[in-house]
Amino acid sequence: MFEVTDVQKIGVGLAAFGISFLFLGVLLLFDKALLALGNILFIAGLSCVIGLERTFRFFFQRHKVRATIAFFGGISVVLLGWPLIGMLVETYGFILLFSGFFPVAINFLRRIPVLGTILNFPGIRGLMDRFAGDSNRTTV
Repeated sequence: MFEVTDVQKIGVGLAAFGISFLFLGVLLLFDKALLALGNILFIAGLSCVIGLERTFRFFFQRHKVRATIAFFGGISVVLLGWPLIGMLVETYGFILLFSGFFPVAINFLRRIPVLGTILNFPGIRGLMDRFAGDSNRTTV
């Protein structure tokens, strides 16, 4: 196993609070204060969990330039006071940034006993297969 440092534990908490504030901000009809706070906490938590250098390298890879611009541009638009437009742009950037992680996450969720059964229902299975892509690509 690997050891989890105190900074990483704090980062997980910050990221969890960030996601919670983002969720509440969307539920409360795009409250710009909650969305801005959620964005800041999520980025700070991510930086604490994987480190500043790896966070910087993740966001500023040459093939992820458009995704990074959309993600941080959406955060900027939310901070400027247009939460609905900002969240749409930010969601687009988030999907582009983390699209490589979706197949791994979906294949992991399919192995969980109850959730795996639900994800294999006929209508849901086709949708998940489209998100997961080629299942042979994610096997270790």
